[in-house]
Amino acid sequence: MSTPTSLELPDRVRRTTIRTARGAFAALEAAPASGVCERDAALLVPGYTGSKEDFLAILDLLADDSRHVIAIDMRGQFETAGADEPGGYAAAALGADILAIMHATGARHLVGHSYGGLIGREAVLAAAGAELASFTLMSSGPGALTGPRARDLRAMLAALGVAGSGNGSVTGGGGGGGGGDSGGRERLDQDALRTGIAELWRSHLEPEAIAAGVPGDIVAFLGRRMLGNDPDGLVLMAAHMLAAPDRTAELARLDQLPMLVIYGEDDNTWSPVAQENMARRLGARRLCIPAAVHSPAVEAPTTTASALTQFWDAAEATRSYSAAASGTA
Repeated sequence: MSTPTSLELPDRVRRTTIRTARGAFAALEAAPASGVCERDAALLVPGYTGSKEDFLAILDLLADDSRHVIAIDMRGQFETAGADEPGGYAAAALGADILAIMHATGARHLVGHSYGGLIGREAVLAAAGAELASFTLMSSGPGALTGPRARDLRAMLAALGVAGSGNGSVTGGGGGGGGGDSGGRERLDQDALRTGIAELWRSHLEPEAIAAGVPGDIVAFLGRRMLGNDPDGLVLMAAHMLAAPDRTAELARLDQLPMLVIYGEDDNTWSPVAQENMARRLGARRLCIPAAVHSPAVEAPTTTASALTQFWDAAEATRSYSAAASGTA
């Protein structure tokens, strides 16, 4: 999971709620000191077990450039309410949430970190790139998670009593069940899952954070966040990460949409080689950040914010030039 280094809100960052036709989403937003937003707004989507706080270190840096910037908790994450039924965690449904948030906020630049990149891709493909100014995949991959992190995720699901996680469908949850949803998944036993998640935090994740030297207030936040996740969402998002198809070829067809692939040189989730190959297939700009791992916004905030700002500015300039050349400016 991404681990913020501070929870203090910068002067221009505030907590808010984004209300959409698909429900309400907890958010952090930053605005320029002048209050004048001359640039297109941007939406930042966190990864699995992450939250809007993962972007705290870059929000005010991004807003410095006359830009409105919003970071959210996806449905079922931390302070955003969960779905009414398991089908609400299908990739297409989560992608529809992202489009609804973009429409509600006017955001045109989309950034997806890790699992948020897979869901951002769903939104971009559903909209066929329309109304977007750019799309950034940050520490995200072309498809299903593989390697050590995939094994860790399967082990977590097994510890929660969830079976069948290798093919994107799940059952169990401590002996739960009792009826499927429109997506063909059984509703999981919520009480058993909550107990299992709490035990996972107490016996594994909390000691791991403490051993890594994470400050006490951040450890407490990580605990609140982990336990605040909707159990269905935690399980079904994990199942999708283990079975997500490679949709890079579909995304590459949107060749008029500027894209950026940004990742740490030591990424331990999707390998740097996999992300480099994805960028090549997309014809996207690519930036590998030295000494960063899986959370560039936390590990290298200045470099990450500068790269995003430069990319967004270039995308807007290209669009303005194209519009002027075609006589539609």
